[in-house]
Amino acid sequence: MAEESLARELSEAISSAEAVPGAGWVAAACSGFAAALVAKSAGRSEGWSDSEGARAQALELRARLLALAAQDAKAYDTALAALERRDSSLGRALAKAAQVPLQIAECSADAALLAAEVAERAEGSARADASAAASLAAGSARAAARLVEVNLGAVTGDERVARAHRAVEAADDAAKRALAAEP
Repeated sequence: MAEESLARELSEAISSAEAVPGAGWVAAACSGFAAALVAKSAGRSEGWSDSEGARAQALELRARLLALAAQDAKAYDTALAALERRDSSLGRALAKAAQVPLQIAECSADAALLAAEVAERAEGSARADASAAASLAAGSARAAARLVEVNLGAVTGDERVARAHRAVEAADDAAKRALAAEP
């Protein structure tokens, strides 16, 4: 089965001894997959007048999240190299390594919010997929926020950490709304 082979290949890349892809990449990809589920759910809800708009938004979020996955891998790789060199580029590299996960957290929150809307308005079994997508996106937001914290660990009171936490709260609230939607 092609799906099993694809999943196995992806799993092998993630579980390798290589640093990349790491947690940021996985969080962004997972949230991108969640956005894809939202697109599927909206596309299967022909009786909902806004379904095409929701589908288009979900596909845009998917594209953005997958692009962020690639950006995160590059930023993480750069930060690791700067850590090894211990030179003046370390601060900039860690700031960049925090900025991409922040974007992942915020975009994941957007995906969770859209998933909640689709879960509340979609038809039939599409609601379950949208609810699951909201939960996945919320988990991705939480994982990405943790990376922001780690990368900015030496910076007390950084607004980027607060923004990441706000994204997690929004995503968690959206996931709760989605899970409360009638099946």
